[in-house]
Amino acid sequence: MTHVEDELTSQPECWTRAAAEAERHGGTLPAPGERVAIVGCGTSYFMAQSAAALREGAGQGETDAFAASEFPHGRAYDRVLALTRSGTTTEVLDLLAELKGRTRTTAITADPGTPVMTAADEAVVLDFADERSVVQTRFATTALTLLRAHLGLHTDAVVADARTALATPLPEGLVECTQFTFLGRGWTVGLANEAGLKMREASLAWTEAYPAMEYRHGPISITTRGTATWMLGEAPDGLAEQVRQTGGLWVAGDLDPLAELVRAQRLAVAVAAARGLDPDRPRHLTRSVILAP
Repeated sequence: MTHVEDELTSQPECWTRAAAEAERHGGTLPAPGERVAIVGCGTSYFMAQSAAALREGAGQGETDAFAASEFPHGRAYDRVLALTRSGTTTEVLDLLAELKGRTRTTAITADPGTPVMTAADEAVVLDFADERSVVQTRFATTALTLLRAHLGLHTDAVVADARTALATPLPEGLVECTQFTFLGRGWTVGLANEAGLKMREASLAWTEAYPAMEYRHGPISITTRGTATWMLGEAPDGLAEQVRQTGGLWVAGDLDPLAELVRAQRLAVAVAAARGLDPDRPRHLTRSVILAP
């Protein structure tokens, strides 16, 4: 079993623990009414997109998401929340250093022995969700679960769906597809982006991701026999039938969208295996991006 496989199968347990710890970290995480920016890089950026949409949708306050390198310094925020598994990512540390003493900052990380612990004003450590793999799975979803629980949006049913996602075979013919499109709506757009990234990282697959309503504005033109379109969450009316009319494989997201992401992670590993690739050694990637000064 690869590191990625081992780590992605541990997600139900990690989510249960994160949800239990959410109340303990309540004073460290964004409070209702705060104007918040959530930042990250790569997978963490996509989790930031989902978390921001969830928080604002729950009426907790205006919440934006940015890649750490693209943070708009002309805007004022009550707090900046940084997601960083490694605690060493250059763009995140540079941003936290610039905000020091001006804006309250909080980091969610997996490693308490890294520079982010002093770069941020406060930190939440999810060391039980740390990973050996380059490709992120459980840390990202565990951080998002912590934030969902903090908002009162996590339930035991989410964990049950994750177990179903791990136990249920992938749809017939899916692994053999030559192109994959992931779709989301609202907070699941970030999950769709992350599913696409997992496929590219682990299996070098031709993969795209879009807001579901945007898919019909051009991207559907690539859909045909041998391609797959996967909806994370509830699909817009009529979209499934439109995809089927193209000859493409439609995959409905019947589980909680975060559990659907677990299924997509499994797909990435399965496609990698089918193509003779090692998902623990993704091409050109390292566990943390540390840029030379």
